[in-house]
Parts: sequence; structure tokens; C-alpha cells
Amino acid sequence: MAATSFHALLRLALLAGVCLPVQALAQTPTELESIEVQGVFDDGQGPFEGYAPEASVSATKGGRPIMETPQAVSVVGADFMEDTAARTVTEATRYAPGIRSETYGNDARNDWFLLRGFTSQVSSYFVDGLALKSSDSFATWKMNPYLLERIDVLRGPSSSLYGSSNPGGLINMITKRPTGETSGEITTGINEHGRGLFGIDAQGVAGRSGDWAWRFVASGNAGETEFDLIDDDGFAIMPSLTWTPSEDTTLELYANVQSFSTNGQNFLPYVGTEVDAPFGRIDPETFTSEPGYDSFERTQAMAGYEFEHRFNDRVTVRQNLRYAHLDIDFTNVYGGGYAAGSPTATNADLARFNFITTPKLGLFSVDNQAEVLADTGPLSHTMLFGVDYAHFDLDDEAGFELAPSLDLLNPVYSGITAPTTRYSDQETVQQQLGLYVQDQIEYGNWDLVLSGRSDFVDTDIDNNIGADSSQSSEALSGRAGLMYGFDNGISPYLSVSRSFLPVIGTDSISGDAFDPETGIQYEAGVKYQPAFLGGGYIGLSVFDLTRENVVTSDGINFNRQIGAVNSQGFELEAVGQITPDLKFVSSYTWYDLTIEDGNPVEIGNAPTGAPEQFASLWLDYTVPQGALEGVSVGGGVRYVGRSYADTANTLEVGDTVLVDAALRYEKDAFAAALNVSNLFDETYVAGCSSPTACFYGEGREVGLTLSYRW
Repeated sequence: MAATSFHALLRLALLAGVCLPVQALAQTPTELESIEVQGVFDDGQGPFEGYAPEASVSATKGGRPIMETPQAVSVVGADFMEDTAARTVTEATRYAPGIRSETYGNDARNDWFLLRGFTSQVSSYFVDGLALKSSDSFATWKMNPYLLERIDVLRGPSSSLYGSSNPGGLINMITKRPTGETSGEITTGINEHGRGLFGIDAQGVAGRSGDWAWRFVASGNAGETEFDLIDDDGFAIMPSLTWTPSEDTTLELYANVQSFSTNGQNFLPYVGTEVDAPFGRIDPETFTSEPGYDSFERTQAMAGYEFEHRFNDRVTVRQNLRYAHLDIDFTNVYGGGYAAGSPTATNADLARFNFITTPKLGLFSVDNQAEVLADTGPLSHTMLFGVDYAHFDLDDEAGFELAPSLDLLNPVYSGITAPTTRYSDQETVQQQLGLYVQDQIEYGNWDLVLSGRSDFVDTDIDNNIGADSSQSSEALSGRAGLMYGFDNGISPYLSVSRSFLPVIGTDSISGDAFDPETGIQYEAGVKYQPAFLGGGYIGLSVFDLTRENVVTSDGINFNRQIGAVNSQGFELEAVGQITPDLKFVSSYTWYDLTIEDGNPVEIGNAPTGAPEQFASLWLDYTVPQGALEGVSVGGGVRYVGRSYADTANTLEVGDTVLVDAALRYEKDAFAAALNVSNLFDETYVAGCSSPTACFYGEGREVGLTLSYRW
């Protein structure tokens, strides 16, 4: 779509957002049967029943109703994760708009995802409001979804509150905390590959007046995957303790330790996966690394606290502090295309590379906030003043060398030892200080959100095999959003936001240190909360997002900060209850992702691995009474549109339709669930980052889960 036509669409959306409510008000109202939904109060960070949350804490760092938030935000709750048997964060977000997970197929190592078309897991992975910053190496974090109460997906630049992050948005995973109840759950299960799992979630209260509350969550899994010689083992333990000495003061202490053990991902050529080679297609179960050598081990631990004190009805202070540590040990042999350039009917030797990396990462984060409520005449203000600081310390080394090729038609593994030389061996220390302020202004049905932030970033690199370096950068980011809530439940909004992301390195021609990468977005949207969706809502957002100062190539030299990529599109979301017993989640996302500056041969094309559209629908029905009372049936359809395997956009990865299903039965304290993902066992390529790096998606997986609650 040309830029002019898109801006015309944007103007049309703005006009529709204003005119449709007026037209709706002018029509004769139709009285519809209301659906009463009873459940716990949703404060934006705790549990909520069903699929439709009332509020989100992430968009404004306060429990603001989603219908009063002038930003595209989606929430995946614990009920949905349980109903769909999500075993990873990427599986949990399969049905959300704007976020494309599983971009590298069924990769058990990491939570890979795109937000509004941009790779985001490195800088936009947040837990409990604090970033779990990683790096372009394999120093990456991963969360077990059994520890999570909800996942907030913020779409669009969010640096005005959170500092350095990807312009496409961020995900904020909110962990389970004590609720002041006495309850528990034990769950166990197994899937068709023999991968077993268990979980325990117990909580209670203590103290003479119940001012102490505790919760203990643990989860584990072990067993094989659908791919030959690739296992997926792990465990997680998360205790937490809440002290409430008075109704105005709360202190929450928490810790969690997680360990993951798996293997590397298969890097396969485009020819032989997405399209036929002379010999046909590569068997999706083929293992392309080396048994006994290939290993991915991650151990991560974190501990911290959240403190809140309310001085009076107008002033509240908070502090969120955490230290996290990460160890990775990764040895892998991965594919680099066919050794002979092109395969034949009898020759399919895969060229391979031997890789090792052992990063260690420490991350200290603290966020201090003061919230002040005030009135100025007819205006009501919720003001937020904040200072945050992060200290990132990464000690990383990596080695690389050629490895023997592998016959994909008849794999014979040769045995390999780790590379002895290192192409990278350095310690990176980065400190970031951020000052931010936000004012949420209410005037009648109008809601205005203004946010501004200033960041100061210092980076020092102690290089053991090259020159040391250091650089400093400053950046301003901000957001302005305006929304009007009509009495009929329709709320149109406008927003503009700006992001920044520090970039380490120097320009290969000028030698100048890189400036921060920036992003600017213009967005218009409409949110609608009709009575017939039982507290649910419908949301439409239209946006124009440009990412600038991207490090790329000028066609001759690499490491040039001359790139720009534009993402235009719209997202549609609807969640709620059609009847008291029928819940649903649905979404549709469309992008026009275009390289605007950089390598001349790539300008005007789309980046690799980013589908131009995707959509989903999940329905879940519970039989309310009769002989089948307690039975629930769920089903979903996921559509992923085409993408490209090369920046010239000549190699197309086709679209895919996948079907999921669920059958559950609950009786008193017992529950059993049978879940099937990719019901028809569709063989497909989830994405390609290059013509030599394509990844099969997850095949059919059948899993049985048994639970007991008290």
C-alpha cells in the first residue's frame, strides 16, 4: 500500500472513530439481553476470570481500565493459558493481535516474537514492570507461563515509561502473587512424545491478624519433543511473601529460580523445506547437529521486592527492586545451506558450522514512583513521577569454526569437539538512568495521557581480544494520547509516541559511535464495550510506525547506521463472552512492512520472516447443567500469512492455517483436560530469516492434564 493511500485510511479511521458514535447515539436504541459476569475485581495486575480483563497496569504503570487507555493493549490471562494448555509464553500469545510468536518454529530455547513486525525479545521482555534485558548474543531469558498470572502486550513505542525498548512495543509478564486466600492446585500431565509435566500452586495466610500472606508455585517438565534427539527439560520454583502491616502499606518479597535444558534449533535451507528439492522435502524430524555434543543449558534466578505506601488518599509511593542473574552454556552445530550450492536427487549434504557461547549476565533494576492525585478546576489529574536505574553486566565469549557436512538423506554423525578459538570475548557494562513524568487528565468523558522521559546511558566494553570502547548517549521519549468515551460504550482515541534503543558500536566508515535507534508512531483507534459481550470489548487500531537509525549495510559496507523501516497496518481484537457459558478470543493483524533506507537493493522491500497478516479465533463452551455438566469444549483456528525468506522478496514462505482443540471435564475438586495443537498435523515452515535458515513449525501435539484443587 502506498504511503498516500495509507494516510487516507488513517484519516478515514479518525473520521469513523468520531462519526460512528454520533451516528450510534442518533439511532433508536435496541435493548439487548445483558450478561451478568461475577468475579474478582481486576486491579490490572492480579487474577481475573474469563478472557476479558477490565484493566491493565502496564500501559500507564497503574491499574487503569483498558476502555480508558488511549493505546493498543491486550491481556492474556491465566484462564486462557490454562484452557489452551500453553506451555511457553509464545504459545500463550498465539491468539493475541499485533504479536507474532514462534517466528523460529518450535524452538524450546527462547521466547521469540515480533511486535508490529519488529523483532522484540532482546529489549522488550519485561517481568513485573522491570526489563529482563538481554543481548544480541544468546544471553536471553525465558519464563515458565505456569508462574504467570497474566501477560500484557503493549503495542507501539512505550519508552516514555519504560526506557529503552523496541518501537513495536513490549510484553510485561506479571507473576502470581499471594491473594490473601487459602487455596491450592496440583497438576500433572503427559503428551504424545512422552514429555511429562507437573505443577503445584499453593497459598495461604499467616500472622495473628492475617497480615502475612504466602504463595509457593513450582513447575517442571521433562521428555522428548517431536524432533529427533531434541529434548525439553526444565523446572521452576517461585516463593513469594506479602506483608500488610496496615491498609496503607504493602511489602511483597519474591524470588524464582528456573532451569532449562534443551538442544539447538535445526537451520534448514529454503529449498527442501518450503519448496521441493530434487529429492523432495527434508524430514521435519531430522536432527542436523551432533548428538552428545549439542546442548543448550540455561539457569536463571531473580529476587526482589515491591513496596507501596499510601500517605493519604492523594499521595502514594512505590519502589520495585530486583536483581537477576543468568548463565547460558550453548554448544551447537547448525546448518548453512547446501555444501554443493544446490542439491540433487541423490546429494543433499548440508554445510555446517560449529558454535559455542557461554554468556553470564547480571541485571540490577530499581523503579521508584510517586503517584499524586490532584484537581485543577474541572480537571482531575493522576500524576506519576518516576526515577529508574538499571545496571547490566554481561560477560560473554563465543567461538566459531567449520564443521563436517551432514547428509540430510542419510544422516551419519561424525562426533565434534568445541571450537578452541574465540571471535568474541568481552565484558559489557551498561548503566541506564531514567527520569519520567506522566499526567492522566480526566475531564468529563475525555481522557488525556501525557508522558515524557529523559534517559542517560553509559556503556563500557572491556574487550579481551580487541580494543576497549565506551560510549554515552542521551534520549528523550514521550507519548500523548487522547480518548473520548461515549455513553454507548464506544471510545475513539488518538496517540503519538516515540521510543529509543541504545546501540553499541561504531559506523564502519565514519568511526562515529552509533546514536540511539529511535521510533515514532501515529495511531488512531476505537474501543467498544457492548453490553452483550459480558464485560468484553472490541478494539481497532490503525498505525504508522517508523524505526530510524537502524544499523544495516549500504550495499558495500556493513555496520552503517543509515537504515529505516516503516510499519503501517491495523489490528482488530474482540474478547469476551457471547453467552454466560461461551467465551471467545479473536484477532486480525495486517502489516505493510517496508525498508525505506539502507541497502539500495532492499529499499521498498519487506524484511525477512515477518508475515504480512495473521488472524485467530478461539471459542470455549462449558455445559451449564444436565448430564454433561462440567464438560467444556474448546477450539481455535490460527492463520499465518505469507512472508519472505530473502530481502529481495523473491522467495516466498506460504500462508498456513492451523486448528487447535480442547476437551475438559471438572467435577468438584478434580479436573481433566485433553488438548491438541495443530490438530490435522500440518507440516509447514514457520518462518525463514534467510534462504539457508528456515524453521519447521510445531506438528500435532496431544496432551493430557489432570488437576486437583482445594
